[in-house]
Amino acid sequence: MQSSVLIVEPDTTLAQVISRDLKEAGYEPSIVATANHAVDRVSEEMPGLVVIDRRLPEESGLHLCRTLRHRYRQLPVLMLSIADTLDDRIACLDCGADDYVMQPYRSNDFLKMVEFYLKIDRQGTQQLRFADLVLDLANRQAQRGNQTIELTMKEFELLKFLMQHPREVMPREQILENVWGYEFMGESNVIEVYIRYLRLKLEEGDAKRLIQTVRGVGYVLRDA
Repeated sequence: MQSSVLIVEPDTTLAQVISRDLKEAGYEPSIVATANHAVDRVSEEMPGLVVIDRRLPEESGLHLCRTLRHRYRQLPVLMLSIADTLDDRIACLDCGADDYVMQPYRSNDFLKMVEFYLKIDRQGTQQLRFADLVLDLANRQAQRGNQTIELTMKEFELLKFLMQHPREVMPREQILENVWGYEFMGESNVIEVYIRYLRLKLEEGDAKRLIQTVRGVGYVLRDA
């Protein structure tokens, strides 16, 4: 079901808090505490979104995420993570998570991300275009040639920002402020992580590189 959210969380108190917030926002949450129960529940009910705590008993949340991504490529998966290092962010994305949510849990940030993945308005037609790249602002998808490119929330926001300023060199500080807000100000390495993943998606099949690095400054969307 599109509005259903499976919470994979061994901390009963946190699971109940997340469940309550989801219910109040109009979603249909369910809770399991282990990876095995999560795999069974997804198979039985096919939720619209899965939220996984990285610190699961028996096996890590990263392993569960890899399992689900291997079986259900289109299923959105969010990872709850207490660690906030560059390696932790890369690990969450490398295991196949669409995004990660930092703890301590903040309901507004969490619900904003859930809404991004579950309430896509497919009626709109507004698009941004650059060279052979099209960004559909309604579907939150990119299109390059005949290839449709699924984007995570931050990938979409980063690409949108660059496409709104084509051929203009955007300093890292300006990207952080506009895409991440002030949460990561002073830590620009997070940008490199998402630029890396965007390039992997946009350049699949040896497509020409559009996101160029301006050493010591930032990035620019340029067809050259």
